[in-house]
Amino acid sequence: MIGIIGAMEVEIQGLKAMLPDAQTTTISGIDFVTGTLRGTPVVMAVCGVGKVFAALCAQTMILRFPVQAIINSGVAGTLSRELGIGDVAISSDVVQHDMDTSPLGDPVGLISGPNVIHIPANQELAELVEETVKSMDRHCVKGTIATGDQFLCQTERKNWIHETFGAIAGEMEGGSIGQVCYVNQIPFVIIRTISDDADGNAPADFPAFVEKTAKAAIEITAAVVEKYQAE
Repeated sequence: MIGIIGAMEVEIQGLKAMLPDAQTTTISGIDFVTGTLRGTPVVMAVCGVGKVFAALCAQTMILRFPVQAIINSGVAGTLSRELGIGDVAISSDVVQHDMDTSPLGDPVGLISGPNVIHIPANQELAELVEETVKSMDRHCVKGTIATGDQFLCQTERKNWIHETFGAIAGEMEGGSIGQVCYVNQIPFVIIRTISDDADGNAPADFPAFVEKTAKAAIEITAAVVEKYQAE
């Protein structure tokens, strides 16, 4: 069974519509929808925006459903000149850019416990996503995806995250989902279609492009699930 998590309904609703046998189980206010997506058993959920909701959803999904891997699909702001609106960012790893215990002598972004900054995504999944996106004739870049409880809309912050972590895209859930998967030894990958420039124009760009870019992420995710099961 493959787990699929999106932050917003627009990021998941198209996938739900593809399930001929959907059943819903509600846990802690989150609807977990199970069914068969293109021949593959899946469980999917809209976690809500932000790191806490994302972690709650991922941990519950792992504990209550027999997931073999988790895909976090949705939209993000670009942090790289290589990615424009409509392009796709694929996680080689994830970081949490707002994690900072540096006053205690730690490196910025260090997650205490596992003591890592860059949490590696599953490379087999990431490569499969990359192959899938390219086969759909879409531009993609694989690299670090940065997560924090902030909607990125300031050029200075955007540049700092890119320079500090080498991140190519910024969003609000993937890093915490990655952390939960990492400690549970569950393979994961983050797929993010670029919806805005994460700068001063981001608040205006986001509503205009989010539905279109979320649809692209849905199409990619469905194709990846189908191929992953086949392999």
